[in-house]
Amino acid sequence: MNREATFTTVVELLRPFVKNEAGLSNVSESTSLLEDLRVNSARLVDIILAMEDEFDIEIDDDSADKVRTLKDAVDLVLAKASA
Repeated sequence: MNREATFTTVVELLRPFVKNEAGLSNVSESTSLLEDLRVNSARLVDIILAMEDEFDIEIDDDSADKVRTLKDAVDLVLAKASA
């Protein structure tokens, strides 16, 4: 899976958990999940689980704790998928 397709899929996985819908209209890799999209930390766990299911990967707690931006999420998926 290429970076662009991964980015698009991650954004779609985020959609149900985002409290700032307007923030989704102009997302980029630098978009903060917690601040820009107002995803709370409990929902971040749900997002990590959704990424594991969607991409058939396992994400350990230490890696999950480092996901703060869309770039972090995409990088993590690509790293785990190629491992």
